Amino acid sequence: MSQQSTPRPASATSSPAPSAGPRPPEAFRSDVVDVLHGRRVPDPYRWLEDVEDERTRTWSEAQDEYYAAEQASWRGLDRLTERVRALLGAGVVGVPVLRGDRRFFIRREGSQEHGVLVVADPGPDGPVERVLIDPMALDPSGVTTLDAWQPSIEGHLLAYQLSVGGTEESVLRVMDVATGEDVDGPIDRARYSPVAWLPDGKAFYYVRRLDPAGLPEDEHQYHRRVRLHLVGDDPDTDVEIFGEGLDLRNYYGVGVSRDGRWLLVSAATGTAPRNDAWIADLAGSRPEAPELRPIAVGLDARVDAHVGRDGRLYITTDLDAPRGRLAVTVPEDPGPPTWRDLLPHDEEAVLEDWVILDGAELGERPLLLAAWTRHAVSEITAHELGSGERLAGEDGRIPLPGIGTIGALVARPEGGHEAWFGYTDQTTPPHVYRFDARNGSLTVDATPPGTVEVPDVTTRQLVYTSADGTPVRMFVTARTDAFDDDGRPTGPRPTVLYGYGGFGVPLVPGYSASILAWAEAGGVYAVANLRGGSEEGEEWHRAGMMAHKQNVFDDFHAAAEYLVHQGWTTTDRLAISGGSNGGLLVGAAVT
Repeated sequence: MSQQSTPRPASATSSPAPSAGPRPPEAFRSDVVDVLHGRRVPDPYRWLEDVEDERTRTWSEAQDEYYAAEQASWRGLDRLTERVRALLGAGVVGVPVLRGDRRFFIRREGSQEHGVLVVADPGPDGPVERVLIDPMALDPSGVTTLDAWQPSIEGHLLAYQLSVGGTEESVLRVMDVATGEDVDGPIDRARYSPVAWLPDGKAFYYVRRLDPAGLPEDEHQYHRRVRLHLVGDDPDTDVEIFGEGLDLRNYYGVGVSRDGRWLLVSAATGTAPRNDAWIADLAGSRPEAPELRPIAVGLDARVDAHVGRDGRLYITTDLDAPRGRLAVTVPEDPGPPTWRDLLPHDEEAVLEDWVILDGAELGERPLLLAAWTRHAVSEITAHELGSGERLAGEDGRIPLPGIGTIGALVARPEGGHEAWFGYTDQTTPPHVYRFDARNGSLTVDATPPGTVEVPDVTTRQLVYTSADGTPVRMFVTARTDAFDDDGRPTGPRPTVLYGYGGFGVPLVPGYSASILAWAEAGGVYAVANLRGGSEEGEEWHRAGMMAHKQNVFDDFHAAAEYLVHQGWTTTDRLAISGGSNGGLLVGAAVT
Protein backbone atom coordinates (compact mmCIF):
# COMPACT_ATOMS: atom_id res chain seq x y z
CA MET A 1 0.00 0.00 0.00
CA SER A 2 1.10 3.63 -0.32
CA GLN A 3 0.18 6.83 1.43
CA GLN A 4 0.10 10.24 -0.26
CA SER A 5 0.56 13.71 1.22
CA THR A 6 1.15 17.24 -0.01
CA PRO A 7 4.62 17.72 -1.51
CA ARG A 8 7.02 19.79 0.58
CA PRO A 9 10.38 21.38 -0.25
CA ALA A 10 13.35 19.05 -0.09
CA SER A 11 16.19 19.81 2.23
CA ALA A 12 19.21 18.31 0.50
CA THR A 13 18.02 18.22 -3.11
CA SER A 14 16.86 21.82 -3.23
CA SER A 15 19.91 23.46 -1.66
CA PRO A 16 20.85 26.40 -3.86
CA ALA A 17 24.12 26.52 -5.73
CA PRO A 18 26.66 29.16 -4.75
CA SER A 19 25.34 32.61 -5.54
CA ALA A 20 28.02 33.16 -8.19
CA GLY A 21 26.52 30.55 -10.53
CA PRO A 22 23.12 29.39 -11.80
CA ARG A 23 20.76 27.94 -9.22
CA PRO A 24 19.42 24.40 -9.73
CA PRO A 25 15.63 24.09 -9.85
CA GLU A 26 13.90 23.37 -6.60
CA ALA A 27 12.49 19.85 -6.26
CA PHE A 28 9.89 18.72 -3.74
CA ARG A 29 9.80 15.68 -1.51
CA SER A 30 6.41 14.17 -0.79
CA ASP A 31 5.64 11.73 2.01
CA VAL A 32 4.71 8.89 -0.35
CA VAL A 33 5.77 5.54 1.13
CA ASP A 34 5.18 2.03 -0.21
CA VAL A 35 5.16 -0.95 2.11
CA LEU A 36 6.81 -3.78 0.18
CA HIS A 37 7.33 -7.19 1.79
CA GLY A 38 6.87 -5.56 5.19
CA ARG A 39 9.41 -2.80 4.56
CA ARG A 40 8.72 0.92 4.16
CA VAL A 41 10.13 2.23 0.87
CA PRO A 42 9.90 6.02 0.41
CA ASP A 43 9.16 7.34 -3.09
CA PRO A 44 9.24 11.12 -2.56
CA TYR A 45 9.51 12.09 -6.24
CA ARG A 46 6.65 10.00 -7.61
CA TRP A 47 4.88 13.20 -8.64
CA LEU A 48 7.51 13.56 -11.38
CA GLU A 49 6.07 10.45 -13.07
CA ASP A 50 3.03 12.46 -14.13
CA VAL A 51 4.23 14.33 -17.22
CA GLU A 52 0.97 16.28 -17.37
CA ASP A 53 1.37 17.66 -13.84
CA GLU A 54 2.05 21.40 -13.96
CA ARG A 55 4.76 20.98 -11.30
CA THR A 56 6.51 18.40 -13.49
CA ARG A 57 6.42 20.64 -16.55
CA THR A 58 7.67 23.63 -14.57
CA TRP A 59 10.48 21.63 -13.00
CA SER A 60 11.52 20.12 -16.37
CA GLU A 61 11.64 23.54 -18.03
CA ALA A 62 13.71 24.87 -15.13
CA GLN A 63 16.12 21.95 -15.55
CA ASP A 64 16.54 22.84 -19.23
CA GLU A 65 17.26 26.46 -18.34
CA TYR A 66 19.72 25.43 -15.63
CA TYR A 67 21.54 23.14 -18.06
CA ALA A 68 21.71 25.86 -20.71
CA ALA A 69 23.17 28.33 -18.20
CA GLU A 70 25.80 25.81 -17.10
CA GLN A 71 26.63 24.92 -20.70
CA ALA A 72 27.27 28.56 -21.54
CA SER A 73 30.23 28.54 -19.17
CA TRP A 74 31.94 25.48 -20.66
CA ARG A 75 35.26 26.23 -22.31
CA GLY A 76 36.12 24.51 -25.56
CA LEU A 77 32.53 23.51 -26.31
CA ASP A 78 32.53 24.96 -29.82
CA ARG A 79 35.79 23.23 -30.66
CA LEU A 80 34.52 19.88 -29.36
CA THR A 81 31.22 20.31 -31.22
CA GLU A 82 33.03 20.89 -34.50
CA ARG A 83 35.23 17.82 -33.93
CA VAL A 84 32.23 15.61 -33.21
CA ARG A 85 30.51 16.97 -36.32
CA ALA A 86 33.60 16.16 -38.41
CA LEU A 87 33.81 12.62 -37.03
CA LEU A 88 30.13 12.15 -37.84
CA GLY A 89 30.84 13.16 -41.41
CA ALA A 90 31.34 9.58 -42.57
CA GLY A 91 27.61 8.94 -42.47
CA VAL A 92 26.11 5.47 -42.74
CA VAL A 93 25.51 2.88 -45.43
CA GLY A 94 23.42 -0.20 -44.68
CA VAL A 95 23.69 -3.84 -45.70
CA PRO A 96 21.64 -4.42 -48.87
CA VAL A 97 18.41 -6.39 -49.04
CA LEU A 98 18.23 -8.07 -52.46
CA ARG A 99 14.97 -8.84 -54.22
CA GLY A 100 15.10 -9.91 -57.86
CA ASP A 101 17.21 -7.37 -59.76
CA ARG A 102 16.70 -4.69 -57.13
CA ARG A 103 18.87 -3.78 -54.17
CA PHE A 104 17.42 -1.86 -51.19
CA PHE A 105 19.54 -0.18 -48.51
CA ILE A 106 19.68 2.70 -46.03
CA ARG A 107 22.13 5.57 -46.55
CA ARG A 108 22.70 8.67 -44.44
CA GLU A 109 25.04 11.51 -45.31
CA GLY A 110 26.93 12.93 -42.35
CA SER A 111 24.83 16.10 -42.47
CA GLN A 112 21.47 14.34 -42.72
CA GLU A 113 19.13 14.12 -39.74
CA HIS A 114 17.69 10.77 -40.91
CA GLY A 115 18.85 8.06 -43.23
CA VAL A 116 16.99 7.57 -46.50
CA LEU A 117 15.85 4.32 -48.08
CA VAL A 118 17.48 3.85 -51.49
CA VAL A 119 16.67 1.36 -54.24
CA ALA A 120 19.14 0.46 -56.97
CA ASP A 121 17.45 -0.62 -60.21
CA PRO A 122 19.28 -2.41 -63.02
CA GLY A 123 20.39 -0.11 -65.84
CA PRO A 124 22.29 -0.48 -69.12
CA ASP A 125 25.46 0.95 -67.56
CA GLY A 126 25.04 -0.50 -64.09
CA PRO A 127 22.72 0.05 -61.12
CA VAL A 128 20.69 3.26 -61.06
CA GLU A 129 19.98 4.55 -57.55
CA ARG A 130 16.97 6.58 -56.45
CA VAL A 131 15.54 7.54 -53.06
CA LEU A 132 12.33 5.75 -52.15
CA ILE A 133 11.70 7.21 -48.70
CA ASP A 134 13.24 10.35 -47.18
CA PRO A 135 11.73 11.10 -43.75
CA MET A 136 12.85 14.75 -43.97
CA ALA A 137 11.08 15.20 -47.30
CA LEU A 138 7.93 13.78 -45.73
CA ASP A 139 8.25 15.97 -42.64
CA PRO A 140 10.84 18.80 -42.62
CA SER A 141 10.40 19.15 -38.84
CA GLY A 142 12.44 15.96 -38.47
CA VAL A 143 10.10 14.19 -36.05
CA THR A 144 8.91 11.52 -38.52
CA THR A 145 10.99 8.34 -38.57
CA LEU A 146 11.15 5.29 -40.81
CA ASP A 147 10.71 2.46 -38.30
CA ALA A 148 10.82 -0.59 -40.59
CA TRP A 149 10.56 -1.68 -44.22
CA GLN A 150 10.20 -4.98 -46.07
CA PRO A 151 10.20 -5.50 -49.87
CA SER A 152 7.99 -8.16 -51.37
CA ILE A 153 9.61 -11.40 -52.52
CA GLU A 154 9.77 -10.16 -56.10
CA GLY A 155 10.84 -6.64 -55.11
CA HIS A 156 8.00 -4.81 -56.84
CA LEU A 157 6.22 -3.70 -53.65
CA LEU A 158 7.50 -2.28 -50.37
CA ALA A 159 5.78 -2.40 -47.00
CA TYR A 160 7.05 0.42 -44.79
CA GLN A 161 6.23 1.86 -41.37
CA LEU A 162 6.43 5.47 -40.21
CA SER A 163 5.91 7.01 -36.77
CA VAL A 164 5.87 10.60 -35.54
CA GLY A 165 7.34 12.32 -32.52
CA GLY A 166 9.25 9.36 -31.12
CA THR A 167 6.09 7.44 -30.26
CA GLU A 168 7.08 4.35 -32.31
CA GLU A 169 3.35 4.08 -33.09
CA SER A 170 4.04 2.81 -36.58
CA VAL A 171 1.56 3.28 -39.41
CA LEU A 172 1.94 0.69 -42.18
CA ARG A 173 1.73 1.50 -45.87
CA VAL A 174 2.56 -0.27 -49.15
CA MET A 175 4.41 1.41 -52.01
CA ASP A 176 4.75 0.52 -55.68
CA VAL A 177 8.55 0.49 -55.99
CA ALA A 178 8.57 1.40 -59.69
CA THR A 179 6.48 4.56 -59.26
CA GLY A 180 7.12 5.45 -55.62
CA GLU A 181 3.37 5.81 -55.11
CA ASP A 182 1.47 4.31 -52.19
CA VAL A 183 -0.98 1.59 -53.21
CA ASP A 184 -2.21 0.58 -49.77
CA GLY A 185 -2.63 1.90 -46.24
CA PRO A 186 -2.43 3.56 -43.88
CA ILE A 187 -2.86 0.73 -41.37
CA ASP A 188 -2.57 1.92 -37.78
CA ARG A 189 -1.87 0.01 -34.55
CA ALA A 190 1.07 -1.74 -36.29
CA ARG A 191 3.76 -0.88 -33.73
CA TYR A 192 6.66 -3.38 -33.86
CA SER A 193 4.86 -5.38 -36.55
CA PRO A 194 6.79 -7.78 -38.79
CA VAL A 195 5.67 -8.16 -42.41
CA ALA A 196 5.81 -11.56 -44.15
CA TRP A 197 4.95 -11.38 -47.85
CA LEU A 198 3.35 -14.21 -49.79
CA PRO A 199 4.60 -14.85 -53.34
CA ASP A 200 3.26 -12.45 -56.02
CA GLY A 201 2.82 -9.66 -53.46
CA LYS A 202 -0.95 -9.87 -53.29
CA ALA A 203 -1.03 -10.47 -49.53
CA PHE A 204 1.10 -10.49 -46.40
CA TYR A 205 0.90 -11.55 -42.77
CA TYR A 206 1.48 -8.87 -40.13
CA VAL A 207 0.64 -7.99 -36.51
CA ARG A 208 -1.94 -5.42 -35.43
CA ARG A 209 -3.37 -4.51 -32.05
CA LEU A 210 -7.08 -4.71 -31.37
CA ASP A 211 -9.14 -1.55 -31.64
CA PRO A 212 -8.77 0.12 -28.23
CA ALA A 213 -12.47 1.00 -28.13
CA GLY A 214 -13.98 -1.07 -25.38
CA LEU A 215 -10.64 -2.06 -23.86
CA PRO A 216 -9.45 -0.86 -20.45
CA GLU A 217 -7.15 2.16 -20.86
CA ASP A 218 -4.15 0.32 -19.38
CA GLU A 219 -4.52 -2.43 -22.03
CA HIS A 220 -4.50 -0.26 -25.16
CA GLN A 221 -0.88 -1.24 -25.95
CA TYR A 222 -1.60 -4.96 -25.68
CA HIS A 223 -3.88 -7.49 -27.43
CA ARG A 224 -1.83 -8.05 -30.60
CA ARG A 225 -3.03 -10.42 -33.28
CA VAL A 226 -1.43 -11.99 -36.36
CA ARG A 227 -3.53 -11.07 -39.38
CA LEU A 228 -3.63 -11.72 -43.14
CA HIS A 229 -3.94 -8.58 -45.25
CA LEU A 230 -4.88 -8.54 -48.94
CA VAL A 231 -3.21 -5.56 -50.59
CA GLY A 232 -5.83 -2.91 -51.29
CA ASP A 233 -8.45 -4.24 -48.88
CA ASP A 234 -9.82 -2.43 -45.85
CA PRO A 235 -7.57 -3.49 -42.95
CA ASP A 236 -10.57 -3.69 -40.66
CA THR A 237 -11.69 -6.71 -42.72
CA ASP A 238 -8.35 -8.52 -42.32
CA VAL A 239 -8.69 -12.10 -41.15
CA GLU A 240 -7.31 -12.79 -37.68
CA ILE A 241 -4.92 -15.73 -37.86
CA PHE A 242 -3.46 -16.13 -34.39
CA GLY A 243 -3.36 -14.70 -30.88
CA GLU A 244 -6.91 -15.01 -29.57
CA GLY A 245 -6.98 -16.44 -26.06
CA LEU A 246 -3.22 -16.13 -25.48
CA ASP A 247 -1.42 -13.77 -23.09
CA LEU A 248 -2.51 -10.21 -23.86
CA ARG A 249 1.14 -9.05 -23.48
CA ASN A 250 2.41 -11.28 -26.28
CA TYR A 251 4.57 -10.02 -29.11
CA TYR A 252 4.33 -12.07 -32.31
CA GLY A 253 6.78 -12.88 -35.06
CA VAL A 254 5.73 -14.17 -38.46
CA GLY A 255 7.59 -15.45 -41.52
CA VAL A 256 6.90 -17.25 -44.79
CA SER A 257 9.30 -19.55 -46.62
CA ARG A 258 10.71 -18.40 -49.96
CA ASP A 259 8.38 -20.71 -51.93
CA GLY A 260 5.35 -19.55 -49.95
CA ARG A 261 4.57 -23.01 -48.63
CA TRP A 262 5.42 -22.70 -44.93
CA LEU A 263 4.07 -20.17 -42.44
CA LEU A 264 6.03 -19.71 -39.20
CA VAL A 265 4.65 -17.91 -36.14
CA SER A 266 6.31 -17.16 -32.80
CA ALA A 267 5.04 -15.67 -29.54
CA ALA A 268 6.99 -14.08 -26.68
CA THR A 269 5.45 -12.58 -23.56
CA GLY A 270 6.80 -9.10 -22.92
CA THR A 271 10.57 -9.15 -22.61
CA ALA A 272 10.75 -12.73 -21.36
CA PRO A 273 13.89 -14.51 -22.66
CA ARG A 274 11.87 -17.32 -24.22
CA ASN A 275 9.22 -17.87 -26.89
CA ASP A 276 6.94 -20.46 -28.44
CA ALA A 277 6.89 -21.36 -32.16
CA TRP A 278 4.43 -22.95 -34.59
CA ILE A 279 4.44 -23.94 -38.27
CA ALA A 280 1.70 -24.41 -40.90
CA ASP A 281 1.78 -25.99 -44.35
CA LEU A 282 0.00 -23.50 -46.61
CA ALA A 283 -0.08 -26.11 -49.37
CA GLY A 284 -2.44 -28.13 -47.21
CA SER A 285 -4.53 -25.29 -45.78
CA ARG A 286 -5.84 -21.94 -46.92
CA PRO A 287 -3.68 -18.86 -46.13
CA GLU A 288 -6.59 -17.32 -44.21
CA ALA A 289 -7.02 -20.48 -42.10
CA PRO A 290 -3.59 -22.08 -41.60
CA GLU A 291 -3.40 -25.21 -39.47
CA LEU A 292 -0.61 -24.27 -37.09
CA ARG A 293 1.27 -27.10 -35.37
CA PRO A 294 3.70 -26.58 -32.47
CA ILE A 295 7.44 -26.61 -33.06
CA ALA A 296 8.26 -25.82 -29.44
CA VAL A 297 5.69 -24.64 -26.90
CA GLY A 298 6.18 -24.22 -23.17
CA LEU A 299 9.97 -24.54 -23.20
CA ASP A 300 12.13 -22.11 -21.25
CA ALA A 301 14.19 -21.27 -24.33
CA ARG A 302 14.39 -19.08 -27.41
CA VAL A 303 13.39 -20.84 -30.64
CA ASP A 304 13.75 -19.27 -34.10
CA ALA A 305 12.62 -21.40 -37.05
CA HIS A 306 13.35 -21.05 -40.77
CA VAL A 307 12.58 -23.33 -43.72
CA GLY A 308 15.50 -23.48 -46.14
CA ARG A 309 15.40 -23.80 -49.90
CA ASP A 310 16.46 -27.42 -49.39
CA GLY A 311 13.16 -28.09 -47.58
CA ARG A 312 14.78 -28.62 -44.18
CA LEU A 313 13.62 -26.82 -41.05
CA TYR A 314 16.46 -24.94 -39.34
CA ILE A 315 16.10 -24.20 -35.63
CA THR A 316 18.24 -21.62 -33.82
CA THR A 317 17.83 -22.11 -30.08
CA ASP A 318 19.42 -21.79 -26.66
CA LEU A 319 17.59 -24.91 -25.42
CA ASP A 320 20.30 -26.88 -23.57
CA ALA A 321 22.75 -24.41 -25.16
CA PRO A 322 23.02 -21.04 -23.36
CA ARG A 323 25.35 -19.69 -26.07
CA GLY A 324 23.10 -20.97 -28.85
CA ARG A 325 23.09 -23.82 -31.36
CA LEU A 326 21.67 -24.50 -34.82
CA ALA A 327 19.67 -27.68 -35.28
CA VAL A 328 17.95 -29.16 -38.33
CA THR A 329 14.85 -31.30 -38.80
CA VAL A 330 11.94 -31.67 -41.22
CA PRO A 331 8.93 -29.33 -41.15
CA GLU A 332 6.50 -32.26 -41.16
CA ASP A 333 7.81 -33.46 -37.77
CA PRO A 334 9.29 -30.34 -36.14
CA GLY A 335 9.35 -31.20 -32.41
CA PRO A 336 12.54 -31.04 -30.29
CA PRO A 337 13.05 -34.85 -30.21
CA THR A 338 13.73 -34.74 -33.97
CA TRP A 339 16.31 -31.93 -33.84
CA ARG A 340 19.85 -32.79 -34.95
CA ASP A 341 22.64 -30.34 -34.20
CA LEU A 342 24.29 -28.75 -37.21
CA LEU A 343 26.23 -26.13 -35.22
CA PRO A 344 26.55 -27.40 -31.65
CA HIS A 345 26.89 -25.26 -28.55
CA ASP A 346 30.28 -23.55 -28.16
CA GLU A 347 31.64 -23.10 -24.64
CA GLU A 348 33.03 -19.62 -25.41
CA ALA A 349 31.38 -18.17 -28.53
CA VAL A 350 27.75 -17.03 -28.83
CA LEU A 351 25.95 -17.99 -32.06
CA GLU A 352 24.48 -14.76 -33.47
CA ASP A 353 23.42 -15.45 -37.07
CA TRP A 354 23.80 -17.79 -40.03
CA VAL A 355 23.08 -17.88 -43.75
CA ILE A 356 23.03 -20.54 -46.48
CA LEU A 357 24.97 -20.20 -49.74
CA ASP A 358 23.69 -22.80 -52.18
CA GLY A 359 23.87 -21.24 -55.63
CA ALA A 360 24.43 -23.33 -58.74
CA GLU A 361 27.93 -21.82 -58.98
CA LEU A 362 28.93 -23.87 -55.92
CA GLY A 363 27.96 -27.19 -57.50
CA GLU A 364 27.58 -29.96 -54.97
CA ARG A 365 29.20 -28.01 -52.16
CA PRO A 366 26.72 -25.57 -50.59
CA LEU A 367 28.01 -23.65 -47.58
CA LEU A 368 26.72 -22.50 -44.22
CA LEU A 369 28.20 -19.27 -42.86
CA ALA A 370 27.86 -18.64 -39.13
CA ALA A 371 28.40 -15.40 -37.21
CA TRP A 372 29.58 -15.58 -33.59
CA THR A 373 30.72 -13.25 -30.84
CA ARG A 374 33.58 -14.44 -28.66
CA HIS A 375 33.67 -12.27 -25.55
CA ALA A 376 31.79 -9.55 -27.49
CA VAL A 377 34.12 -9.67 -30.54
CA SER A 378 32.72 -10.94 -33.86
CA GLU A 379 33.95 -13.80 -36.00
CA ILE A 380 32.56 -15.70 -39.02
CA THR A 381 33.05 -19.38 -39.75
CA ALA A 382 32.32 -21.47 -42.88
CA HIS A 383 30.82 -24.98 -42.73
CA GLU A 384 29.62 -27.78 -44.94
CA LEU A 385 25.85 -27.30 -45.18
CA GLY A 386 24.97 -30.97 -44.93
CA SER A 387 27.08 -31.90 -41.91
CA GLY A 388 27.93 -28.59 -40.28
CA GLU A 389 31.64 -29.48 -40.30
CA ARG A 390 34.01 -26.54 -40.44
CA LEU A 391 35.94 -26.03 -43.63
CA ALA A 392 39.69 -26.36 -43.71
CA GLY A 393 41.94 -23.33 -43.25
CA GLU A 394 42.03 -21.19 -40.14
CA ASP A 395 39.59 -23.46 -38.34
CA GLY A 396 36.99 -22.43 -40.89
CA ARG A 397 37.26 -18.76 -39.92
CA ILE A 398 36.89 -16.02 -42.50
CA PRO A 399 39.49 -13.29 -41.76
CA LEU A 400 37.77 -10.05 -40.76
CA PRO A 401 39.15 -6.50 -41.16
CA GLY A 402 39.87 -6.17 -37.44
CA ILE A 403 38.66 -6.81 -33.92
CA GLY A 404 35.14 -5.48 -34.24
CA THR A 405 31.48 -6.19 -34.83
CA ILE A 406 29.60 -7.49 -37.86
CA GLY A 407 25.96 -6.87 -38.67
CA ALA A 408 23.45 -9.39 -39.96
CA LEU A 409 24.51 -11.86 -42.63
CA VAL A 410 22.50 -11.38 -45.83
CA ALA A 411 22.25 -13.57 -48.95
CA ARG A 412 20.01 -13.65 -51.99
CA PRO A 413 16.70 -15.25 -51.00
CA GLU A 414 16.61 -17.24 -54.24
CA GLY A 415 20.06 -18.69 -53.56
CA GLY A 416 23.55 -17.72 -54.63
CA HIS A 417 27.25 -17.76 -53.85
CA GLU A 418 27.49 -14.35 -52.15
CA ALA A 419 26.88 -13.02 -48.66
CA TRP A 420 26.96 -9.45 -47.35
CA PHE A 421 27.49 -8.09 -43.86
CA GLY A 422 28.30 -4.81 -42.13
CA TYR A 423 31.50 -4.31 -40.17
CA THR A 424 32.60 -1.65 -37.67
CA ASP A 425 35.05 -1.18 -34.83
CA GLN A 426 36.07 1.71 -32.59
CA THR A 427 37.94 3.51 -35.38
CA THR A 428 36.10 2.20 -38.47
CA PRO A 429 32.74 3.65 -39.58
CA PRO A 430 30.33 0.94 -40.76
CA HIS A 431 31.35 -0.60 -44.10
CA VAL A 432 29.58 -3.32 -46.09
CA TYR A 433 31.62 -6.38 -47.06
CA ARG A 434 30.89 -9.05 -49.66
CA PHE A 435 31.99 -12.68 -49.27
CA ASP A 436 32.29 -14.80 -52.43
CA ALA A 437 32.03 -18.51 -51.64
CA ARG A 438 33.49 -19.50 -55.01
CA ASN A 439 36.98 -18.43 -54.01
CA GLY A 440 36.63 -17.39 -50.36
CA SER A 441 37.38 -13.73 -51.13
CA LEU A 442 36.24 -10.86 -48.93
CA THR A 443 35.93 -7.42 -50.53
CA VAL A 444 34.49 -4.02 -49.61
CA ASP A 445 31.06 -3.73 -51.24
CA ALA A 446 29.99 -0.30 -49.99
CA THR A 447 31.60 2.48 -47.97
CA PRO A 448 30.04 5.32 -46.00
CA PRO A 449 29.21 8.33 -48.17
CA GLY A 450 31.66 10.63 -46.35
CA THR A 451 35.26 10.47 -45.19
CA VAL A 452 36.75 11.17 -41.77
CA GLU A 453 40.18 11.62 -40.26
CA VAL A 454 40.17 9.25 -37.31
CA PRO A 455 42.37 10.18 -34.32
CA ASP A 456 45.20 7.95 -33.13
CA VAL A 457 43.40 5.95 -30.46
CA THR A 458 43.75 2.42 -29.11
CA THR A 459 41.18 0.05 -27.65
CA ARG A 460 42.02 -2.79 -25.29
CA GLN A 461 39.78 -5.43 -23.78
CA LEU A 462 40.46 -5.86 -20.07
CA VAL A 463 39.25 -8.45 -17.58
CA TYR A 464 38.41 -7.58 -13.98
CA THR A 465 36.77 -9.45 -11.10
CA SER A 466 33.33 -8.62 -9.71
CA ALA A 467 32.26 -8.84 -6.08
CA ASP A 468 31.36 -12.55 -6.26
CA GLY A 469 34.54 -13.53 -8.10
CA THR A 470 33.02 -13.53 -11.60
CA PRO A 471 35.40 -12.35 -14.35
CA VAL A 472 33.89 -9.47 -16.37
CA ARG A 473 35.27 -7.88 -19.55
CA MET A 474 35.56 -4.21 -20.37
CA PHE A 475 36.67 -2.24 -23.46
CA VAL A 476 38.89 0.77 -22.75
CA THR A 477 39.47 3.36 -25.49
CA ALA A 478 41.99 6.20 -25.18
CA ARG A 479 44.62 8.07 -27.12
CA THR A 480 47.46 5.72 -28.01
CA ASP A 481 49.88 7.67 -25.81
CA ALA A 482 47.68 6.78 -22.83
CA PHE A 483 49.06 3.21 -23.04
CA ASP A 484 52.60 2.08 -22.27
CA ASP A 485 54.32 -0.70 -24.21
CA ASP A 486 52.61 -3.33 -22.07
CA GLY A 487 49.15 -1.83 -22.56
CA ARG A 488 48.97 -0.32 -19.08
CA PRO A 489 47.95 3.30 -18.44
CA THR A 490 50.66 5.95 -18.56
CA GLY A 491 48.77 7.94 -15.93
CA PRO A 492 45.30 8.73 -14.64
CA ARG A 493 42.98 10.65 -16.96
CA PRO A 494 39.38 11.91 -16.94
CA THR A 495 37.29 8.78 -17.56
CA VAL A 496 33.72 7.96 -18.53
CA LEU A 497 32.46 4.49 -17.57
CA TYR A 498 29.42 3.33 -19.57
CA GLY A 499 27.14 0.40 -18.76
CA TYR A 500 23.77 -1.12 -19.61
CA GLY A 501 23.40 -4.64 -18.25
CA GLY A 502 19.90 -5.71 -19.22
CA PHE A 503 17.46 -7.32 -21.66
CA GLY A 504 20.16 -9.45 -23.24
CA VAL A 505 21.61 -6.39 -25.03
CA PRO A 506 25.34 -6.84 -25.76
CA LEU A 507 27.76 -3.91 -25.78
CA VAL A 508 30.12 -4.61 -28.66
CA PRO A 509 32.83 -2.62 -30.47
CA GLY A 510 31.57 0.09 -32.81
CA TYR A 511 32.35 3.46 -34.28
CA SER A 512 31.31 6.44 -32.14
CA ALA A 513 32.14 10.05 -32.96
CA SER A 514 31.56 11.20 -29.39
CA ILE A 515 33.83 8.53 -27.91
CA LEU A 516 36.57 9.31 -30.42
CA ALA A 517 36.35 13.04 -29.73
CA TRP A 518 36.53 12.40 -25.99
CA ALA A 519 39.53 10.10 -26.33
CA GLU A 520 41.30 12.47 -28.73
CA ALA A 521 40.89 15.27 -26.18
CA GLY A 522 42.70 13.15 -23.62
CA GLY A 523 39.92 11.21 -21.92
CA VAL A 524 39.40 7.50 -21.35
CA TYR A 525 36.12 5.82 -22.33
CA ALA A 526 35.33 2.45 -20.74
CA VAL A 527 32.46 0.12 -21.69
CA ALA A 528 31.76 -2.69 -19.22
CA ASN A 529 30.13 -5.93 -20.43
CA LEU A 530 27.97 -6.36 -17.34
CA ARG A 531 25.80 -9.33 -16.55
CA GLY A 532 22.28 -8.80 -17.85
CA GLY A 533 23.60 -8.43 -21.39
CA SER A 534 24.21 -11.34 -23.76
CA GLU A 535 27.95 -10.97 -24.35
CA GLU A 536 28.48 -14.43 -22.83
CA GLY A 537 25.15 -15.99 -23.76
CA GLU A 538 21.80 -16.53 -22.09
CA GLU A 539 23.23 -17.55 -18.71
CA TRP A 540 25.05 -14.19 -18.61
CA HIS A 541 21.75 -12.45 -19.37
CA ARG A 542 19.80 -14.25 -16.67
CA ALA A 543 22.57 -13.72 -14.13
CA GLY A 544 21.69 -10.01 -14.26
CA MET A 545 17.89 -10.00 -14.32
CA MET A 546 15.10 -10.00 -11.74
CA ALA A 547 16.30 -11.53 -8.46
CA HIS A 548 19.89 -11.36 -9.76
CA LYS A 549 19.79 -7.66 -10.70
CA GLN A 550 22.23 -6.82 -7.91
CA ASN A 551 24.95 -8.53 -9.96
CA VAL A 552 24.66 -5.77 -12.56
CA PHE A 553 25.27 -3.07 -9.97
CA ASP A 554 28.12 -5.05 -8.42
CA ASP A 555 29.76 -5.56 -11.82
CA PHE A 556 29.52 -1.82 -12.50
CA HIS A 557 31.00 -0.85 -9.12
CA ALA A 558 33.80 -3.35 -9.63
CA ALA A 559 34.57 -1.82 -13.03
CA ALA A 560 34.86 1.62 -11.45
CA GLU A 561 37.11 0.32 -8.69
CA TYR A 562 39.28 -1.49 -11.24
CA LEU A 563 39.77 1.66 -13.33
CA VAL A 564 40.91 3.56 -10.24
CA HIS A 565 43.10 0.81 -8.78
CA GLN A 566 44.82 0.13 -12.11
CA GLY A 567 45.69 3.79 -12.57
CA TRP A 568 43.37 4.67 -15.48
CA THR A 569 41.67 7.42 -13.46
CA THR A 570 41.01 8.75 -9.98
CA THR A 571 37.81 8.96 -7.99
CA ASP A 572 37.46 12.68 -8.63
CA ARG A 573 37.96 12.25 -12.39
CA LEU A 574 35.55 9.34 -12.96
CA ALA A 575 32.07 9.85 -14.43
CA ILE A 576 29.44 7.18 -15.09
CA SER A 577 26.96 7.11 -17.95
CA GLY A 578 23.97 5.06 -19.04
CA GLY A 579 20.61 5.46 -20.75
CA SER A 580 17.26 3.68 -20.48
CA ASN A 581 18.02 0.51 -18.52
CA GLY A 582 21.52 1.98 -18.14
CA GLY A 583 19.92 5.02 -16.54
CA LEU A 584 18.51 2.73 -13.86
CA LEU A 585 22.01 1.32 -13.44
CA VAL A 586 23.62 4.75 -13.05
CA GLY A 587 20.87 5.91 -10.69
CA ALA A 588 21.45 2.87 -8.49
CA ALA A 589 25.21 3.40 -8.59
CA VAL A 590 24.93 7.06 -7.62
CA THR A 591 22.45 6.29 -4.85
